[in-house]
Amino acid sequence: MECAGKGRGNRCIGPARRRCGRCGAVAYCSASHQLLHWSDHKEECERLEEQMKHVDVLNDFPFAFTEESTVQVIGYFPGGVCEKQESRCSFLSKRGVHRVGMWTSQSDVIFGYTDSTGRSTDEGWNLPSILCPCSEPSFQISKHLCSWKNYFDWRSIPLHSPVALLLHWPLTIYYATQVAGLRSFNSKISDKLCIHYLGGVLTLTVALWQFMPRSWPEKELLQLSVFGELLALFPGVKVDIELIGPEIPQHRNGEMINLCSYAHCADTDCICKSSSENFSSSTGMIKSSAVTLRLHKGFYHDRYGDIAKDSVPHLILAPNAGIAAYSSWLSTIELIREINVPAVFSDYCEEACHLAASCISTITGHPPKLPIQLNPFRQPMVVEDSALFLPCYSNCFLFGM
Repeated sequence: MECAGKGRGNRCIGPARRRCGRCGAVAYCSASHQLLHWSDHKEECERLEEQMKHVDVLNDFPFAFTEESTVQVIGYFPGGVCEKQESRCSFLSKRGVHRVGMWTSQSDVIFGYTDSTGRSTDEGWNLPSILCPCSEPSFQISKHLCSWKNYFDWRSIPLHSPVALLLHWPLTIYYATQVAGLRSFNSKISDKLCIHYLGGVLTLTVALWQFMPRSWPEKELLQLSVFGELLALFPGVKVDIELIGPEIPQHRNGEMINLCSYAHCADTDCICKSSSENFSSSTGMIKSSAVTLRLHKGFYHDRYGDIAKDSVPHLILAPNAGIAAYSSWLSTIELIREINVPAVFSDYCEEACHLAASCISTITGHPPKLPIQLNPFRQPMVVEDSALFLPCYSNCFLFGM
């Protein structure tokens, strides 16, 4: 963690181990930097103190690997704290999925074999079938999934499987349709669901986001197969997702990807390798659902007019948005207000959502309709080297217009 007062006065004298005595959320290299930063920090200190009270809730996951994947305090010393944390790459290496298949996107440095389009040549789970959702569920959902435990029980996946590190993307889509009021068992959606999925920028510059990982256009394009799980989450529904972001490679602009099956497991004799995978064993019928992804390079407010000619959204979703960090969101928020479509945003921590909600209120004249709330399907691997002692997880909190 970097000193919160970096750049003020003299150069930092060492690691940031001196935490704010009130909120405990920020740290400094020295007392002088702490004093210099107070003029900025005093406005957020009380708010961060309140957020720090919910640390145990943020770190509460049902997985067998939770102690490895969350920050664990192992000792205190005067004015500071020592924390132990498993690195993401180490965690993946122990499970034999480091820098392979869809897991390439989870590495600290992107590495892997790609074809001429820049896509991974192996987009499977690289796990045995018992550990991943590679085929049809044994039965359809009878009630809303509201936790990782619900989902893993439904898909008959053991809680030591790491697949939630990737599945938080489609599960967040699923949950966003619920909180936006679009999906119920008396659904407003009949047989089609159209989502405009907004990616963002490549380099994060505002202090709160300076250590956050790069957004989806670079990394998540290597794991698009995971969106095949939407076949199970929205049975009988044709799901169209328009992925829009300025960092989508130019050569992939306009590309369409059709997913009619689930990401494959590592077992050579699994049904997921068979052409019969489009057959639903639970209903005895050919699956009518399908997921279509289409890529668009650019900002949403610049591309919306062309995209909406063929694709009017039921929902706009912006994962890990960082609204307060980028001026480009101003035009996008104004557009969303104008078209009056439900929009759900996520971010890494509650503070990021608070700052984003303030920006939205300034632009629209009223607070977000959907209040800030914890996402039960947040990624269960803490973000390494975040700018706060608050636990940060991908897709951690949701809020919306």
